[in-house]
Amino acid sequence: MPDEPETALAPAPAVPKQMDVTEIQRILPHRYPFLLIDRVIEITPRQRIVAIKNITVNEPFFNGHFPGFPIMPGVLQIEAIAQAGGALLLTEVPDRDSKLMVFTGIEKAKFRRAVVPGDQLRIEVEVLQWRRTMVRMQGTATVDGKLACEATVSCALTDRK
Repeated sequence: MPDEPETALAPAPAVPKQMDVTEIQRILPHRYPFLLIDRVIEITPRQRIVAIKNITVNEPFFNGHFPGFPIMPGVLQIEAIAQAGGALLLTEVPDRDSKLMVFTGIEKAKFRRAVVPGDQLRIEVEVLQWRRTMVRMQGTATVDGKLACEATVSCALTDRK
C-alpha cells in the first residue's frame, strides 16, 4: 500500500474511471509523437492505473528502429509506463498546469518480448511509495497477457519554471 503524502494535498477534481486521449491530454503535457498512452481503462486514485497504447506501423520510431523489422524501443515502453503513472499522479494535483512530473530513476528494467505493429500494449502501474513531491511506481507492459516490459520508476513533481 502506498505511503501517505507528507502533507495533505488539496482536493483535486474527481477522477474519472476511464479516460480517452482528449482527457489524457488535459492531464499530461505530452503530445504527438511523444504521447504514448491512448486510453485509460481503470484508475484507483493514488494506487493504480491501467492504460492502453495501440501500436501502429505509422509510429515515427519505426522508421529507424529497425527498417524491415519494426520493434518498439524498450525505453519508449518504460516511458509509456511513466506516462500512465503521471496520468494517475497528476489527477491528484490541482495546480498541475504549473507542474511537471519528471523521471528521477529507473530500476530493474527488463524486456521480455518484442512489441511490434498491430500489438496493443496494456500498461499497469502500481504506486509503491507516494510523498508530496515524489513517487515510486512498479509498472508492467503486456501484449495479449504476455509480459513485454517491466520496471520500477521514480518521478518528482517540479515547477514548470
